[in-house]
Amino acid sequence: MQVEEEIGLTKELLQVILKHRFPIFISTKSKLIKKDLDLLKQIDTNAILPEDLKQNPGRGVIISFSFSTLDEELAKQIEPGAPSPQKRLETLKLFSDNGFLCGVNAMPLLPYISDTHGEIENIVVAAKQYGANYILIAGLTLFGNDERDSKQLVFRFLRNNYPDLLEKYEKMYGSIYYSSWQYQQELKKRSDALCEKYKIKNSIR
Repeated sequence: MQVEEEIGLTKELLQVILKHRFPIFISTKSKLIKKDLDLLKQIDTNAILPEDLKQNPGRGVIISFSFSTLDEELAKQIEPGAPSPQKRLETLKLFSDNGFLCGVNAMPLLPYISDTHGEIENIVVAAKQYGANYILIAGLTLFGNDERDSKQLVFRFLRNNYPDLLEKYEKMYGSIYYSSWQYQQELKKRSDALCEKYKIKNSIR
């Protein structure tokens, strides 16, 4: 959140983590993480790892940068206030160049919008190009009936921007919060094939 630039709460939390030598996994869209690069290096070096993580991944810090799309205009619609996809890729590259274990969370992908073969391939290619060690790909889950819950926010977005898709989403998510098993398996199959094609891991370990 942009208020973090003023209050610096994350730095205080990271200092506590460093003091007690905990490992840490970070998932973020923010370029503000660059401010804590040196502190994260110390955590990565000094963290005490549990036995099952000493060899793989064997790191005190893992950082994932989140994307739902690389399309700049679509990103403005669905991720207002977040840094542009290009800025996130540049931040990923910075941390990769500094030796961190980092990757991409391609999630949530929006059915019929950002889950196409071309969109996923673009994200996989960019992840590889900008130094990601891995990419995690997953679809959309929608919760709640309150006007501020994710299901209602997404449905409102569709009504305003993709009204032709509203019926499809209502069929997919009307009574449940996740997409069908068949959809998830098909998405996994396509994603795994692209990861294999571009030689990038589809898991952290």
